[in-house]
Amino acid sequence: MMARGFIVAAPRSGSGKTIVTLGILAALKRRGLTIRAAKSGPDYIDPAFHAAATGAGSFNLDSWAMPPSLLDALVVDTACGADIFVIEGAMGLFDGVSGSPGRSGAVADLAARLRLPVLLVLDVSGQSQSAAAVVRGFALHDSAIRICGVVLNRVGSERHRRLVTEAIARLGVAVYGAIPRDDALALPERHLGLVQASEHADLTARLDCLADKMERYLDLDGVLAAATRLDCLVPANGPALPPPGQRIALAVDAAFTFAYAHVLDHWRRAGAEIIPFSPLADQPPPENCDVCWLPGGYPELSAGHLAAARRFRDGLSGFAATRPVHGECGGYMVLGEGIKDAEGVRHAMTGLLAHATSFAKRRLHLGYREARLLAESPIGPAGSVVRGHEFHYATLVSAPKDEPLVDLVDARGDALGMAGSRRGRVTGTFFHAIAQAETM
Repeated sequence: MMARGFIVAAPRSGSGKTIVTLGILAALKRRGLTIRAAKSGPDYIDPAFHAAATGAGSFNLDSWAMPPSLLDALVVDTACGADIFVIEGAMGLFDGVSGSPGRSGAVADLAARLRLPVLLVLDVSGQSQSAAAVVRGFALHDSAIRICGVVLNRVGSERHRRLVTEAIARLGVAVYGAIPRDDALALPERHLGLVQASEHADLTARLDCLADKMERYLDLDGVLAAATRLDCLVPANGPALPPPGQRIALAVDAAFTFAYAHVLDHWRRAGAEIIPFSPLADQPPPENCDVCWLPGGYPELSAGHLAAARRFRDGLSGFAATRPVHGECGGYMVLGEGIKDAEGVRHAMTGLLAHATSFAKRRLHLGYREARLLAESPIGPAGSVVRGHEFHYATLVSAPKDEPLVDLVDARGDALGMAGSRRGRVTGTFFHAIAQAETM
């Protein structure tokens, strides 16, 4: 049986979606319900918090990067057998890129496709009755989107709560609760988002606290009653990334954490075996593997440790002499000759590719990417097209001297030029692959 579900969204980033989502997930799990969750968009970090709150894996759902058939397959797999399925939105409800209808990357695309109601989180600090105008606008903006109710966040006082609630109630929109302003509820952040779930020694206590808050301040029964059954989908097979080998050596530790759960899950379902190893623990890729994958993460925060990891560096070099090695974003940085950390100190990396990167000269690189592969690599065969995302602050401080790996365009189809690097069996890009593009 398919779950009932709803989407937690907001008018903008920073409204408190993640805090509200995690609190609701943890509170509903306390009731003995089987809860599953997903994250709209390409964010790597939030799904790990979802998994901690629900006790089950969480996936990304991205309407731009993923073909509809893959979206449907992931939702069916995730929601089947669960009681409640919750999607956490990204940015504002309608924020996306221009393009074909339903393929903007906005969480509104998911709400329309899956016919799920939206629970709108409003940061009402600095306003009172004006919040009703915001709700009215969001409720009327798109007839395919149903706002089932709102949660008021960062409420300053009982009088403040009453003024906002009464104004919204006149619209006929349910107010499911009001959460007082409390800086202690915030989760710490760094340059790519929240500090990762695995780095919080007190995560269980944090989730318990959030569950307490939601039980105290929200009408959880009302939220559950608003959820609708996901009965509009049928199982399908979407064009996920094929496994790059039969036995895949995957770097997994605090420096290498950004691997999409749906990609790894598809590799396993296709019969591949994933063998984790830790570069920070100075472990080389296992010799019994036929491909090595270095995902993104935070190598700039551990550059000194990676530079000192001689067994890892020598082992990776030996591995690359006979088998493919691929690095994404942070993994790409480690495959280069060196990384400058935030203080400008240069740390030698593996040198398997000829570029060097700097975190001291920071510049935001952000956006969807469509990549045509110029050569065969663990991402796919030459000529294939893959969609994904780029999000990093590191910059190239020496131009790549190797052959490029991909020809990139952005979400509008505007050319970004050749990017990435390839030398022998070693490849890498700043671009994170999410799914194969649809074939026409």
